[in-house]
Amino acid sequence: MKLNHAIGRFIMGLRRPSKTTNMRRLREWGETMESFTIREVTENDLPALAALHVQTWNDTYWTVRNPPTIEIREYQWREQFTVKDGSWFCYVVQNREGRLIGFAKGLVYNHADLPDFGGELSKIYLLLEYQRLGLGRLLMGYVARRFLSQGITSMVLFGIPQNPSCRFHEALHGERLYSKKGEFHGGYGWRDLQKLAEICPVD
Repeated sequence: MKLNHAIGRFIMGLRRPSKTTNMRRLREWGETMESFTIREVTENDLPALAALHVQTWNDTYWTVRNPPTIEIREYQWREQFTVKDGSWFCYVVQNREGRLIGFAKGLVYNHADLPDFGGELSKIYLLLEYQRLGLGRLLMGYVARRFLSQGITSMVLFGIPQNPSCRFHEALHGERLYSKKGEFHGGYGWRDLQKLAEICPVD
């Protein structure tokens, strides 16, 4: 099973550029890490966010046939924006031209199966050409700091074990979560968000 997961991560990661390639692109485009802005999403971002969600999801799960369309994603996000009770938030990353290039969404988590966790990292995506530059770490820091501001000190995420991002979660000290049968299905947990929050620059 572990070998199958490793093979799956290798296959799904084939399209991911190296850090060296993306750093070179950044220089060629005249961008630096200071060029990027991380901020909370607004309803005005909805069309661009839906398109970004489609592209990043398709790039990640490129082996999936018939992936969700922009129309489906826009509908999902429009429905999410109708929820005004503070149970969710989303941060977006934009480059110096104002283009959205990544996002992370957090939710309040309250399920009896995992009572030790109060928040859920529902989504975190970056365009391929902006990965491995440290922006994902910054997004994680923003999410952690937001949860802490809400009195939520722990966080869980659910994925698939074939996702190459498993290495990213583990590099940030995510704890693998196992089923009662001892199986790993792609879930990770952070029981103390303070260290993650320290990644985020102080305002």
